[in-house]
Amino acid sequence: MDFFDVIEKRYSYRGKFKPDAVPESDIRQILDAGIRAPSGFNAQTTRFVVVTDKALRQQIATLTPSPATETAPVLLVPVSEHVVMPNGMAFEVEDYGACVENVLLAITAKGYAAVWMDGRVKADGIAGKIADLLHVPAGFTVRAVIPFGVPEEPGVQKERKPFAQRVSFNRFA
Repeated sequence: MDFFDVIEKRYSYRGKFKPDAVPESDIRQILDAGIRAPSGFNAQTTRFVVVTDKALRQQIATLTPSPATETAPVLLVPVSEHVVMPNGMAFEVEDYGACVENVLLAITAKGYAAVWMDGRVKADGIAGKIADLLHVPAGFTVRAVIPFGVPEEPGVQKERKPFAQRVSFNRFA
């Protein structure tokens, strides 16, 4: 699939997934795309926990209930590390966002569907509970849950605002 076709076809899938397993080679290729994302000062502060164990997936789905988390054969959990660079700045949020976007595009390119679920993870101490389940050490933050697999129903990208409403040349308009 052409790169720009992938961008146009990527959508957030919140429905049920088919029980089809995702081959480890596909998971590795998708995550390789993620870890190749740009990183401030090349600190590479984002890591991923791949959750394929059914019991563990069910525990995470209990914390983040949705048709997607309850049926996905794979849950990806991006985890970031707060690293302060010599200039006093940290880029963990930017690094995490870039990694996840690459992962979402790679998932689409491989013919799967996914959704980036970070809102629920941020609420009610859920990130900490997921961190405990996955044995994430102190100093790292669970950022999201990304359920992915073969969707039961096809989906499409939601309509976007017109280009002219989102882009200005030379001055903000």
